[in-house]
Order: sequence, then C-alpha cells, then structure tokens
Amino acid sequence: MIRRLLFFVFTISVVLVACTDNESFSSASGGRLTFSEDTVKFDTLFSTVPSVTETFWVHNESADGIRIQTIRLERGTQSGFRVNVDGTYLNPVGTDFEVRKGDSLLVFVEVTTRENHSLDPMLVEDNLLFTLENGAQQKVNLRTYSWDAQKVTNLVVSRDTTIESATPLIVYGDGIRVDSAATLTLLGTTLYFHDGAGIDVHGQLVADGCVFRGDRLDHMFDYLPYDRVSGQWRGIEIASSSEGNLLTNCEIRNAWNALVCDSTSLQMQETVIHNSRGMGLSARNSVVVLSYCQLTNTLGDCLSLDGCEAVIDHCTLAQFYPFSADRGAAFRFTNTTMPMVLLCTNTLATGYEDDVVMGEVKDTAQVFDYRFSNCILRTDSVSDEKHFEDMMWETPKDSIQGKKHFRNIDEDNLYYDFTIDSISPAFSRGIGRGDFTSAEASRRANKGVSRYSYTLASRRPCNTARALSARASISSSPGKQ
Repeated sequence: MIRRLLFFVFTISVVLVACTDNESFSSASGGRLTFSEDTVKFDTLFSTVPSVTETFWVHNESADGIRIQTIRLERGTQSGFRVNVDGTYLNPVGTDFEVRKGDSLLVFVEVTTRENHSLDPMLVEDNLLFTLENGAQQKVNLRTYSWDAQKVTNLVVSRDTTIESATPLIVYGDGIRVDSAATLTLLGTTLYFHDGAGIDVHGQLVADGCVFRGDRLDHMFDYLPYDRVSGQWRGIEIASSSEGNLLTNCEIRNAWNALVCDSTSLQMQETVIHNSRGMGLSARNSVVVLSYCQLTNTLGDCLSLDGCEAVIDHCTLAQFYPFSADRGAAFRFTNTTMPMVLLCTNTLATGYEDDVVMGEVKDTAQVFDYRFSNCILRTDSVSDEKHFEDMMWETPKDSIQGKKHFRNIDEDNLYYDFTIDSISPAFSRGIGRGDFTSAEASRRANKGVSRYSYTLASRRPCNTARALSARASISSSPGKQ
C-alpha cells in the first residue's frame, strides 16, 4: 500500500514538473520565433478575384514559451491580404497569442487585390508583423502580382461585335454564345475561361492573334503550372448554323474538347491546338482548311475528320498526351455518314504509338477519297501511287522519329516545344509547321501550295471535292484503311 502511494505521488510530481516546464514563459530579450517561410508568394492573380489559400508555420524553438502581444498586417486592410492565425481572424489585428516551448501556430493567408489600372501585372505586398512580449518585432513578407482583367459572364453576341482588348478577358458561367445572325470578331485578345465556360458559335467566329485558355494562373505543383494541365475549360463548339469561321495566329490550349465543328466551315492558319482532355479538332460533315497549324497532345484524336471536305497543308500532328496511355490517334479520317475527301500535303503526323494515322471506311456507299503528298506519317508503309506521293513512312526504329523531330519535349515538367528541329528529316523536306530556309525545303514546302490551290470564303465557297478530284486526280476507290 505504501509503495503504491509513493508511486502515485512520484507520478503526480513528474506530471506537475513537466507541465510547469512546458508552461513557463519568458520575456527575456533573446526569445524569438522561427518561421517556415520568410516570404509567402502567391502566383499572379487577376484583380478582384480571390486567391487560393497559402499557409506557413510559426515555431517556438526556444527554452521557454513566448507570448505575442499583437499580430497585424502592416498596411492594415489596404493591401487586400486576409490572415487567420490558428483559428483567429485578424481584423486587422490579433492580440495575446501564446506559443509554448516546442509548439507552433499555423497561419492561413489569402488575398483579393484591387484594380491597379495598368496593362501590366503590378506587385502587391504587405508585411505580417509579430510583436513579442519582450518588445521584439518579427515579420513575414506577403506578396503577389495583380493583373487587371475584364470579366464576362454568359455573354450573348446577338449582333456583329468586335472585341480587341489589351487587358485579359475572364469568361465565367456558360461562357460566350454567338447567335446565328451575328459575327464575333476577336483581335489580339487573350481569353481566360473558368471551369465549365466555353464558346458556342451559331453565327460566325473570326479570331486573329488570340489565345484561348483556362483561367488558373497558379501551380498544381512547384514545377507544374495549371496552364500545362488539360481540361481547364469547355472549349469551342461550332454549330451547323454557323459558316465562314476563321482562326489566324491563334492558340487554344488546356481545354476539354478544344474545337468541335458540326456541318459547318472552318479555316485555320498559323494556329495551335494543344493539351486537350478530349479532342483537339473534331469535325463532322464540314469544310476544313488547315495551313501551318499545330495540333498536339490530346486524350482523344489530335485531328478527327468524319465526312469532311478537307485540305491539310504544312501541319504538325503530334500525339504525346502525357496524362493517359489510352490516348487517341494523331490523325483520323473516316466517312461514317457523309463523303470524305481529303488532301494532305507537307504534313508531319507522329506520336508515341507505332501507328498514329487512321483512315477508316465506315460506309462503303459513301465516297472515301484522299491524297497525301510530301508527308511524314508514323504508320505502316503503303505502296499506292494514286493516294501517296513523295512520302516518308516513320517507324520506331528510325534514328530520328517521334519526339526527336522537335526542339524540346520535356516529359518531366510537361513542357513541349514542337518547333521542327534542324536534325529532323521534316526540316530538310519542308514538312510540318515550321520556317524552312534551304532551297530544297522551300521547293518541297511550296509544292503542295502550287499544285493544289484552295480557298474558303463562306460556308461552302467551292466544291472542295470537285477541286481535289480535278487537281489531284483522286481515285474514288477506298485506299488505306
């Protein structure tokens, strides 16, 4: 009984000593806090749009507890930063915090910046000040860059409208709808689409020098900005009532289905479609003309044509989609319900798989005509002079093939530069979307343009099937399938 009593007294004494030791606070001048970050940096933000939440830790690594008299933002409410310290919101000052020896506080920081009335992003910063009981003052710097933008929600274009904006447009809700009697002209404008937003075209879309992308400016990981992640917004859909759509020197990236056309007409020049979680360009029963375009890295097909009249010239079709092994083809063309007529010149189609070009006859009662000239295709070789002229058939065994055609394919950081490298046979033959300077490359590059002329001015400005049949002597018999 006495032993049990002594053990109980000893245990209580140890607990009391431990509690006393942990709860002792000192106002000695040497006491200091340590911080997991001395600067909290946010990615560039659009003004008036709330940020994500960033966090950092406040540690007490000294021999005694430390009392904090106040924690406050140096600029008060002027900078737009908001701070919560271990569940206490600073409004704009918090008082009487304690950090025991070996303990920590977790700090949450958000920011919503004001408009800065500048075309360029502007630095916004503040200091979070910690005033200790011993009189010492410590700080953590908070900073971001704020970028003014115009905001658009469920915009309906019911009459001819031109948008030319030096400041970005952020598109919310369902996005932008172009009515059947209207033309939307976009000039030199960057549009940032929120999740679920897109463009629905029932009239006409004309865009020159524009970028269409998601609105996330922050990072998923330190090495990975959201701009390199697919599926950030809905994409562009062109309906059957639309006609005469033209995209020049544009870029469409990180959408779901970047561009979908149904029974319409589309011309794209010097335009890039990249990193889609669905299709790149999917066209059905449409007139499609692509020149000097890049369609790359899509979960579905980079380019899919079904029952179209199409001309593809000087394009790069590259299927290196990184987020799934179940990716589509670089190029697929077929005739499910309508005739398929295709002329493809000076074009590179490559990717991870051994065969990334798929020509499929779905309806034997429908026309399935095609011709390829001066192209590099990663597919099984075909001996068919009626349909293939001056070809290179790429295989995985070639010394320069797949990724080696291009200047930089960084799979670790998901950075892709699809500029044709000078070591690629595509460079010397003037194939793909590139700037070719050698005499041989220029001769080959101009070959398709000089022999097979094409135009697109309205819904169906010319009978492309007749033009291709006359100029290229395309056979009406099914070819490679």
